[in-house]
Amino acid sequence: MQQREEKHLEASLESLITQVAHVKNALHSFIFKLENEYERLTWPSVLDNFALLSGQLNTINKLLKNEKTPSFRNQLIIPLLLSQDRDDDLAKVTEQRVPVFSHEIVPDYLRTKPDPEVEEQEKLLSIEAARIGPEVAQKQIQTLNKLCSNLLEKLSNPRDERDAESAALRQNKCWFNPADTSALVGAVAFGKGLSKSKNKYIPCAPSLMPGGPPTLQQVTMGAAGQQGPLGGPPQQQGQPGKMPGIKTNIKSASASMHPYNR
Repeated sequence: MQQREEKHLEASLESLITQVAHVKNALHSFIFKLENEYERLTWPSVLDNFALLSGQLNTINKLLKNEKTPSFRNQLIIPLLLSQDRDDDLAKVTEQRVPVFSHEIVPDYLRTKPDPEVEEQEKLLSIEAARIGPEVAQKQIQTLNKLCSNLLEKLSNPRDERDAESAALRQNKCWFNPADTSALVGAVAFGKGLSKSKNKYIPCAPSLMPGGPPTLQQVTMGAAGQQGPLGGPPQQQGQPGKMPGIKTNIKSASASMHPYNR
């Protein structure tokens, strides 16, 4: 009877070691991709790796919960021999991670309880959880479940629907004032709404007018086509050295003639 139990335990251990080796290989492959292929790594590929790891962990859980699998908690590992010398067989089994089975590493590798720091954190969390009443805890659970449900719903929606919603929001949102745009185009292109001087528009942006900015002669042209200083009357002959008075009729733009009235 005892020999049968030992054989059954060995078979269960071999099956568990095989499944753990599969998880280890999948982790090594995933970490290698993250470190060396991150530039061309796509999100579907990452999800596939997560799905593979999740399936392998579920397989291990099913193996441990199987009725035919013995309870490993009832099995104890006792170090029969501690040595400071290198053990090649142990190094080969542990992939060179544990070359020596000494008294320094035995408490870490054969530990059945968490580290003291982890135990202290668990105690603090347990005390904090005990302070919360059942009603408050139930409300927090409901809130968390609601947030998770909303998140899962958003993640489950097709990507096309999300893109369509984003495009619709961008189209419906107005980024400018049509009235101001029309007034600005009319003022620049046709001089609409600008002040006038002798039936001629004073350009507000000469650099935007066709043909380049006007010259000084064009600005100083009078109504009769004669040239004078700043649009004034021409200088009279026979009076050298005498400057006539400058007369302008440029009116200041009132508030009603402002080109950007709204």
